Parts: sequence; structure tokens; C-alpha cells
Amino acid sequence: MLLKILIVVLMLAVIVSLFSGLFFLIRDDGGRRRVVNSLAIRVALSVLLLAVILLALWQGGLDLNPTPYH
Repeated sequence: MLLKILIVVLMLAVIVSLFSGLFFLIRDDGGRRRVVNSLAIRVALSVLLLAVILLALWQGGLDLNPTPYH
């Protein structure tokens, strides 16, 4: 259960970073690097999310296609 909460939190963090980058893109004049920083954070969070999912699949914490009949 904790693993699934971690995955959801990471996904929400990626979405927040996405919208903050959009906000900075619209509001900034171009002199600041906040859009680039937001992109870097989003890429890092996405790589971390992928690593957590792959590690969970490798260790058996997640199933690829679980069925409720077990």
C-alpha cells in the first residue's frame, strides 16, 4: 500500500511541475530560468517514478495484470 501511495505522490509531483512550468512560461519575461528548472525537475521526477515502478515490478510489489480472482 505504501508503494502505491509513493507512486501516486510522484505522479502528482510531476503534474504540479508540469503546470508550474506552464505558469512560468506564460508569466516570465524570459530573463529567468524557471521554465528550464521546472523541466529539469519534471524529468528527474519522471525518471524516479519509472525507477520506482520498475523496482516494484522486479521485487513483486506490483503485478502487471492483477486479477481479483486470486
